[in-house]
Amino acid sequence: MAVLAAGALLLAAGCSSQEGMESSAGQGASSPAHSPSASPRKSASPSPSVSRPPADQPPAKGSAKVVSTLTDGLKSPWGLAALPGGDLLVGSRDKGTITRIDAETGKKKLLGTVPGVAPAGEGGLLGLAVSPDFGSDHLVYAYFTTASDNRIARMVYDENGSPGQLLGAPDTILRGIPKGQIHNGGRIAFGPDHMLYAGTGETGDDGRAQDKESLAGKILRMTPDGEPLHGNPEADSVVYSYGHRNVQGLAWDAEKRLWASEFGQDTWDELNLIEPGGNYGWPDVEGTAHKEGFRDPVAQWKTSEASPSGIAYVKGSIWMAGLRGERLWRIPLSREDGAAKEPLADPQAFLEGEYGRLRTVLAAGGDKLWLVTSETDGRGTPKPGDDRILLVRVK
Repeated sequence: MAVLAAGALLLAAGCSSQEGMESSAGQGASSPAHSPSASPRKSASPSPSVSRPPADQPPAKGSAKVVSTLTDGLKSPWGLAALPGGDLLVGSRDKGTITRIDAETGKKKLLGTVPGVAPAGEGGLLGLAVSPDFGSDHLVYAYFTTASDNRIARMVYDENGSPGQLLGAPDTILRGIPKGQIHNGGRIAFGPDHMLYAGTGETGDDGRAQDKESLAGKILRMTPDGEPLHGNPEADSVVYSYGHRNVQGLAWDAEKRLWASEFGQDTWDELNLIEPGGNYGWPDVEGTAHKEGFRDPVAQWKTSEASPSGIAYVKGSIWMAGLRGERLWRIPLSREDGAAKEPLADPQAFLEGEYGRLRTVLAAGGDKLWLVTSETDGRGTPKPGDDRILLVRVK
């Protein structure tokens, strides 16, 4: 069921308690998208007032069509990042490798294996990000699970090195993020401010999400060297927001606002508009609660239809990859001219059940995005050619 307000449209659609742990339970059944009735509900997290011309608003109804398969035969792909020239870097969660994919031909080139990766359960080599200054520093960032923790490290990519040995030794910039068999978070991305953001999970230990001294169940913001910075809620901490269960998607819209997707447990998966110092409720709140002190999600999905991982902002909408839901969600963002509220039109689902579990989505320029499937992660039903990177044209 979905909810629409004069200021905000709140949508309910889908995730399960097991899929909050990325379980494959029920993944073979893919129910159609629906357009439920609306009733008034007020947004709990108003955003800064920035006027956008009406012509900039996306249409209420969109489309998504797979243009081509860039490459296939990938094993447990998770992180995806674009190099300045357009080629892609993709990481294998379980093999701990990073591979370069030619954006025109799909040809693969192994860069190397990240030392220290200890894959187990939902842990391993997770998010990837390319330095905003890659042209001069040649740095690739990775979030990964070790034998003792989750950490973020950076490596120099030497294009002139030996095949399979193109990555320098990891320089760890942040260590001590709690690890678990489940809920390791793992998405990293550089924001419009050129600072590094990371989504973490609470590892199945609920109390960590509300503990501001813990790095688990948080969104973190740091300098490219891994240090806290001005504008964080606490000057000596990289914690940017808290009360999260398992954040696996980060994206910024045209107004430079941060959005995050998050696994729920028994009832609601969430899309949240992130504000510094915000408490997003877990484990006290799941989904919309209108409870003082907690931020409500802007959109929420029932457990069978989402289990969200990566998100991207393209053509005025957030596009969200669904694991158990096996579909690509479009959440159009619109704005009343000059108003501080953020209404949404009804989210739409595309590619339902056509490519299986969907892990990562990345803007590809213009009206296109890259979409990574996730059938070889131990919870899918792999078919010949899985996993794949798809090029999708959207509106």
